[in-house]
Amino acid sequence: MALDRPTPNDLRAFWMPFTANRQFKQAPRMLVAADGMFYTTSDGRQVLDGTAGLWCCNAGHKRPKITEAIQKQAEELDYAPAFQMGHPKAFELANRLVDLAPEGIDHAFFTNSGSESVETALKIALAYHRARGDASRTRLIGRERGYHGVNFGGISVGGIVNNRRHFGAMLVGVDHMPHTHIPQNQWSRGQPEHGAEIADELERIVALHGADTIAAVIVEPVAGSTGVLIPPKGYLQRLREITRKHGILLIFDEVITGFGRLGSPFAAQHFDVMPDMITCAKGLTNGVIPMGAVLTTAEIHDAFMTGPENLIELFHGYTYSGSPIASAAGLATLETYREESLFERAADLAPYWEDAVHSLKDRRHVIDIRNMGLIGAVELEPIAGAPTQRAFNAFLKAYEKGVLIRTTGDIIAMSPPLIIEKAHIDQLIGTLGEVLDSLD
Repeated sequence: MALDRPTPNDLRAFWMPFTANRQFKQAPRMLVAADGMFYTTSDGRQVLDGTAGLWCCNAGHKRPKITEAIQKQAEELDYAPAFQMGHPKAFELANRLVDLAPEGIDHAFFTNSGSESVETALKIALAYHRARGDASRTRLIGRERGYHGVNFGGISVGGIVNNRRHFGAMLVGVDHMPHTHIPQNQWSRGQPEHGAEIADELERIVALHGADTIAAVIVEPVAGSTGVLIPPKGYLQRLREITRKHGILLIFDEVITGFGRLGSPFAAQHFDVMPDMITCAKGLTNGVIPMGAVLTTAEIHDAFMTGPENLIELFHGYTYSGSPIASAAGLATLETYREESLFERAADLAPYWEDAVHSLKDRRHVIDIRNMGLIGAVELEPIAGAPTQRAFNAFLKAYEKGVLIRTTGDIIAMSPPLIIEKAHIDQLIGTLGEVLDSLD
C-alpha cells in the first residue's frame, strides 16, 4: 500500500539540498522504502536505482547482515567516546580496511562523511610536514572540475565553480591543476588514450610556488560528481612521479571509487598507483550510516607518534569518529562484499555495462559517453541559454518511467549497485534510450 503523499505544508521546515528547482516542494519525489535494486515511491511505484543511492549503496538496499549488525550493536554498546577511549569494533574495522587497501597503507582515521575525510586528510598533510620540521609546506593543490565535498577545505581544493562562488573567500595558498576532459578523448571506452602530459602542469605549479611550499596534491582517480571524467592512460602514474620527486603528498579522494566501483577495493589498485593517503566514505557502510575514513601510510602515522605519552598526537577528531554502530555497519558491509564477491562481480559485469552505455551513442542530443567499471556518463548538448535543463528533463522523465539517474550539469551519471543483473542493465539503458529520444 502506498503511503500518503506529503503536502507542501509537510515539508515547510526541510531545506532540501541541491533540489534543482523550486517546484520540488509542490510535487515532491518521495522515496519511502527500498529493497535490493529498487526504491518504492510514496505513490507505490517501483523505481530501479541506477545511482546506488548517491554513489553509496554498493551492495544494494535492505541487506540483512547490515541491518542485523546495527540492531545488535545498538543493544550492546550504543556509543563510546573516541578521545582517550576506544571500543573493539573500531579497531577491527580499521584492520579490515587496511587489509583491503593497497600494500603500504597501514592506518585508518575515522570520520563521518566524505567531506570530513577530505578535511581530515588536508589537515593531516599540513600537520605531517610541520611535525617533520617542514612547516613551510602549507600549499594545497587540487584540480579544475574536482569535487572534494562541501566543507571549506574541500571546496577550496575542489574545482566546481558553483560549489565555490556563493561562499566568499576560500582557503589561502590553494592552486589548481587543469582537468583532463579534452576533445581528443570523445567517445572513449574506458581509459582515454590522450592527455597523460596534462599531469606535467603540476611541474609548472611547483616552479611557480616552489616545491618547499607545497604540502599535498589531491585528486579523484575518477572524477565522479563533475560528470565521470576518466584519467588518461599514464596520467595518475605521472602525478605520482612528480609528487614523489618533490616530496609532496598525494591524496586519492576515493569517496566514490572506493569499495568495488571499478572492480577492485580501491581505484589505487585498479590503476596500480600508490598514494600517501586515501579518503573514503559512502560504500564503507553501504550508505546506511554516515561514516568515512582516511587511510594513511605508516610513515605519515608515525610522524605524529614521537612525543610524550601524555600529549595529544593530532589535534583533530569528531564526536562520532568510529562510533560503535557505524563500525558494526562497516564490518557487516565489508563482509557482505566479501561473501558475495561483489568487487569481482563488478569487474565481470564491466564489459557488458560498457557496451550497454555506449549503445546510447546515436540517441538524440548525445555528444559524449564515458565509462569505467560500473560507472557511466552520457553527456548531452545543452539547450542554448538554458544549461542543465536538458539533463534535468531527462532525470524527471526517467523517474516517471521507473528509473533513477543522476545529473550534473548536462551530464547524466550512472553508478548502479554492484548487485545489478544484466536484465537490470538492459532496463536502465533501455529506459534511458527512450527518454533521450523524447527530449526536445
